[in-house]
This record gives sequence, C-alpha cells and structure tokens, in this order.
Amino acid sequence: MTSATPKPPLPSRTPPSPLPPDKVQEAVEARDVLAAALTRAGIQLPAMDVRTPWPVTDDSEAGRDTRYALVHLGVCSAPVALALAAVIVDGAGR
Repeated sequence: MTSATPKPPLPSRTPPSPLPPDKVQEAVEARDVLAAALTRAGIQLPAMDVRTPWPVTDDSEAGRDTRYALVHLGVCSAPVALALAAVIVDGAGR
C-alpha cells in the first residue's frame, strides 16, 4: 500500500491592482447610468458590478496610463438577452 502524496496548495488569487478613486468612481457612475437606462427599457441585469483589472505582472504594459475599472455586466437569461438586443436594435434605428 502506498501513502497518499500531499496535494499541492490551491493557487491564491492575486488581489486587484489599486486604481485611482476617480477611475473606480467613473465605472460606478457608468454602471448606475446603464442600470437606470436598462430599467427604463424594462430590462434588469442582476449581476452588474464594477471590477478593477488584475495587476500588471510583466513589462508589457509598463509606462501605460492607468487602466480603467471595468463595468461587469454579468450573465443573463436568453429572454433578457433577446430583450436587450431588441432595445439596442430599436435604438439604433432612430
């Protein structure tokens, strides 16, 4: 009988990179404006959130301007996706 080998530890998540407060506030305001517009159109995306980008781990982005916080729209059901598409098409036709 062989002894069980210990499993390696699970990787830990790297904490998000700190962004200037104005970048995060901009994303929060954009999320709120979009949520209000969707509500007026009768659509709700329940998982909308604001996220910050992962930190730069190599030199590929060194020297670039501060990145934006991201408005994460989350997932939605097929009927909500179709309603969202219809609102976009209707608005684009104006």
